[in-house]
Amino acid sequence: MENLKEVLEQKLEEYNENVGSMNLVLFDVAMEHISRIARIIFLPVGSALCVGVGGSGKQSLSKLTSFILGYDVVRIVVTSSYKLADLKTDIQTMFTKAGVAGTQLLFILTDSQIADEKFLVYLNDLLSSGWIPELFPKDELDGLIGKIRSEAKQAGCNDVPDELFLFFLDKVRKNLHMCLCFSPVGDLFRIRARMFPGVINCTSIDWFFEWPRDALVDVATRKLIDIEFPTDEIREGIAANMAETHIAIGEANKEFLITERRYNYTTPTSFLELIKFYEMLLGQKQGKITEQIDRLEIGL
Repeated sequence: MENLKEVLEQKLEEYNENVGSMNLVLFDVAMEHISRIARIIFLPVGSALCVGVGGSGKQSLSKLTSFILGYDVVRIVVTSSYKLADLKTDIQTMFTKAGVAGTQLLFILTDSQIADEKFLVYLNDLLSSGWIPELFPKDELDGLIGKIRSEAKQAGCNDVPDELFLFFLDKVRKNLHMCLCFSPVGDLFRIRARMFPGVINCTSIDWFFEWPRDALVDVATRKLIDIEFPTDEIREGIAANMAETHIAIGEANKEFLITERRYNYTTPTSFLELIKFYEMLLGQKQGKITEQIDRLEIGL
């Protein structure tokens, strides 16, 4: 695990330099998730289904994994005007990159980006057969197949439309991977899984559970590193206390479920907000005390 941590931290540093800033703490569970996602999407036709509550790091770890494997990440920007036709256009672009140029792609999609349930019809087809009926007009499809004709012949395919199309489709399936980041909270996940079986049957599931105590302590310690404390022991004590508080709320949620028959979730995001709130409050208090010291020293 120590060697793995060293390698992954180096890769994270490279990611932050070349792609964009991502402030991740690579504790053991996070490293295991990266290994799992990498193993899934490294396989031809490999697609991952990451299931966990919001803020558990599904997207961040998927992006880092994609960078490590040298894949291009594809995201869709869903706005109020984003419709099924826009998704179709985005998928056409992916097919062109994966099937003609041979670029390895990772399509990351979250449940909040599914603005219309009809999106899942396309995704279900894409996962189960690799092809969406009527995705391309016939002339466009012929043009794409024409671009890979010589490559297909070299691979031993006969120069007939059906075989060339199958070669194109096979190439797309090998190069286009999906990572669905879904939350199990509420009924939506269950309904979608039942209505669109490809989401479950044609993906490998990676479950994101609650962060363990050592992970919480690691994250809190790393986040508090910029704050000046009299001793390191105080920093460690505060980090341990934050982890304990977060775990205690999880225990209280279980009691709440038994007594009220209602679910309440604490997510890693709420833990990060707790740390942020502590930093803000500490800054305010320190500022107030500094102000009072100045007033005593130099008067009103």
